[in-house]
Amino acid sequence: MEAGRLKTVRSDWANTLLVCKKCSKKLGGGFGPKGKTPLAKALRSELGVRKGRKGTLGIVEVKCLGICPRDSVTVINGAAPGEWALVRAGVPVATVVEELGLRPDGG
Repeated sequence: MEAGRLKTVRSDWANTLLVCKKCSKKLGGGFGPKGKTPLAKALRSELGVRKGRKGTLGIVEVKCLGICPRDSVTVINGAAPGEWALVRAGVPVATVVEELGLRPDGG
């Protein structure tokens, strides 16, 4: 590979959602019917998106976003990176999807 050249890989993602893994871990889940499912997993399930680059929406758990809200998970919607969402534990996942303006097709 020549210096300065990047190799690209195709992805089907139309949007990216960053979810703080540290916040999720501190809550011990906090979402889903029993309140024990991490937000990223609950969002994937609600939207029916697959993991990896072949999904229509990328839901990526990141180490720490540095906000560390009490009883909430920090989420960044790639379509609106200037506004970060603090999702309180127990909020219905359908409400999160609606308020973040997410769709199964990645929009």
